[in-house]
Amino acid sequence: MIIAGEASGDLHGASLIKELLLIDSGLKICGIGGDKMIAAGMDAQYHIKNMAFLGFAEVVKHIPFIKKVQRDLIEKIKNDGIKTVVLIDYPGFNLSIAKKLKKLGVDIFYYISPQLWAWGKGRIEKIRKLVKKMIVVFPFEKDFYAEHNIDAAYVGHPLIEQIAAYKFLSKDEFFSKFGLDKDKKILLLLPGSREQEIKRIFPACIEAASRLSSELNLQTVVACSSNINEEVFSSLTDKNDFKIIKGFTYELLKYSGFGIIKSGTSTLEAGLFALPFIVVYSTSRITYTLGKMLIKVKNIAMANIISGEDVVDELIQDDVNAETIYQKAKTTINDKAKYDTIKQKLEKIKSKLGEPGASKRTAEIVYAGLNER
Repeated sequence: MIIAGEASGDLHGASLIKELLLIDSGLKICGIGGDKMIAAGMDAQYHIKNMAFLGFAEVVKHIPFIKKVQRDLIEKIKNDGIKTVVLIDYPGFNLSIAKKLKKLGVDIFYYISPQLWAWGKGRIEKIRKLVKKMIVVFPFEKDFYAEHNIDAAYVGHPLIEQIAAYKFLSKDEFFSKFGLDKDKKILLLLPGSREQEIKRIFPACIEAASRLSSELNLQTVVACSSNINEEVFSSLTDKNDFKIIKGFTYELLKYSGFGIIKSGTSTLEAGLFALPFIVVYSTSRITYTLGKMLIKVKNIAMANIISGEDVVDELIQDDVNAETIYQKAKTTINDKAKYDTIKQKLEKIKSKLGEPGASKRTAEIVYAGLNER
């Protein structure tokens, strides 16, 4: 069984499933995933689109459903005699169900570590008791777990292999396909993969982007996650001076001139494409207040955390408003020296994330664990 709960987990889970089936085509894989994991060969008990809870209040509201999902998964494990479970990120749900899984005697592998080093050191003891092996994607995470006497394997980051294997449309092909203006640079908005966060973040971002595009001769493009209905965006603004593109995020990151990007995996992807950007993040007041009490690092953008410095601007909570986004973005776009410096620093991120092959290395670890039983 493999359990993922977000778009990024679906991407990494799909690559893992492909590699597992290359090792042993007879494997039966079930769990929670999205379209990519299902296409790769997983029998999904639930789709990630049903699991997109954001923030403390949203989780509390959905506790009955979450408990039902967990009961159904446990029943599946019992009925099918499943002995190995891979958890992919998604710590709120996955660490909750891990305790129940351990009682069933299954081996638990955790791929894409929760960011315990940032905010959840109180969960270290839970990891130690429940997880057979952590499979981590940042080199500093292996050291972190070693300090806490937890078995961890560093495999590199799967984004490296996914980008390396991706078949890009050429810039001309891409611009022609979507009717983009070849004489204008793209101002890219990546407002998230959950409808709840889009509703909170997108209105201010599109307001700022409209001003920036008008003043600086840019064209605004919104990258739409595969699980989001495009009509969500039009319902949140009266602006119509932007395009929505679904399914070509890597081309957008490669061919854009600047990004306004919600905190998450997308900030790391933007860093790997050396696209200068600003980070935006806003959540409910109660979730933000709790987060401030727990978070132990000063940055939220992985590009900044990996670089060890403030490479890109981070706008959080009340700073996610049209005027602040507009001013921060305009300053960076207009300051060539600053823009070039950001680009140069982002280009160094790739070398810190290992070689391609993370999914294959992870599959080998999991499969070896299967055969140890």
